[in-house]
Amino acid sequence: MKKKKHLLVLDDEKNYLLVLEALLTDAGYKVTALNDPQTALTFLEESDVDVVITDMKMPKITGAEVLEHVRKNYPGLPVLIMTAFGTIQSAVEVMRTGAFDYIAKPFSNDELLLSVQNAVELSQARQNYQLLTENFQTQYGRNNIIGKSSAIRSVLSLIDRAAPSKSTVLITGESGTGKELVARAIHFSSPRKGAPFVSVNCMALNPSLLESELFGHEKGSFTGAVAMKRGRFELADSGTLFLDEIGELSHDMQVKLLRVLQERRIERVGGTEEIEVDIRIVAATNKDLLEEVKKGNFREDLYYRLNVVHMQIPPLRERREDIPLLVTHFVEKISKQQDVTERNFTVEALDYLSGYEWPGNIRQLENVIERCLVLGTGSDITVDDLPPEVRDEESQLKSAVDLLPVQLDLSDTLEKIEAALIRRALARSNFVQVKAAESLGISKSLLQYKLKKYNITGH
Repeated sequence: MKKKKHLLVLDDEKNYLLVLEALLTDAGYKVTALNDPQTALTFLEESDVDVVITDMKMPKITGAEVLEHVRKNYPGLPVLIMTAFGTIQSAVEVMRTGAFDYIAKPFSNDELLLSVQNAVELSQARQNYQLLTENFQTQYGRNNIIGKSSAIRSVLSLIDRAAPSKSTVLITGESGTGKELVARAIHFSSPRKGAPFVSVNCMALNPSLLESELFGHEKGSFTGAVAMKRGRFELADSGTLFLDEIGELSHDMQVKLLRVLQERRIERVGGTEEIEVDIRIVAATNKDLLEEVKKGNFREDLYYRLNVVHMQIPPLRERREDIPLLVTHFVEKISKQQDVTERNFTVEALDYLSGYEWPGNIRQLENVIERCLVLGTGSDITVDDLPPEVRDEESQLKSAVDLLPVQLDLSDTLEKIEAALIRRALARSNFVQVKAAESLGISKSLLQYKLKKYNITGH
């Protein structure tokens, strides 16, 4: 059965209070009717209420004081003011201070019921919005950045420091490292979390479509523009605009973006009116933008406008100790999404996952885990369930070699391979140095020397 909406009605005239209670109860509401304001304020602390209806003039505490208390302690709760001494001036005043509605006595039953219905609908909308915001925060907040490595702890620390500000953020890292997840975590940890997070992939659209997508257009501004359209800048107003693959912007679009960052104003395509926008820009790229600046592919002034706060997201191969935690996270997530049985990975299978180089980073790891859960037939996920490129020793070594630069002398190449093998041995031994040294056939002291030599974190 649908839960009744709860109304708190407050009036010092007992007879009038009884009439209101009967009317609202007959209309299908749960009603708590009180004639003492202090009792009402105590009741609010202990009960869930959807709407407060209060008389304006009462002894001890006035309706205006009740309104002020509710606004301060329960900011989403609508308050409806009633009075027998109503004037236009007093109505304007209580509305200005935050009342949902103002009704002068005597009023008709229909007038009161309509006002209450509107207040209840507003209360429900606010509750739904709060739940939606909380769900987004749960789904996209910083708690979804999984890991305990020093690299990921540094990223989380930077998110915590950068989120409260309005500064532009530039996120860099290889494809699949979770740059958009970091961008969402910044937004949902910021004061803008209640406003939109709008994402645009700058590589997915050609320059002409991208301009319309970002800035919007006026009706008739080009063939097919049959109506006015607001762009992503306007849609993200008061919130965050995430520009993914920012390094792919054309020079013309770089100039337009620079102007927005400088002036916080836009013009729709085909329009002449300047529109103010209050947005925070978070950009991401897998390119070395400073190198692109040197090559003349990216504007230097735009680079420095974007690079106020810089976050470098580490590749998965540099945070191998996080792989078991990521596996547990993805197993739980994918099992719910795909409605498949949640299964554990054997220790040996986890060793192989930890030893692989993951050129596709976290995105590739998630895809591999989904494949194993969907196609695996045993009670646990074993090495045999892993795709060939992960379980094959030669493929694991080849993946390390493939990551090497083309121009290397032999000694450099051997050192790179040695470093990759040491990292894999550490991962497979759960970062216990004694075990890693044994698996490599060297002493612990020699392993520690090589960890220092190759700047490898050994824990």
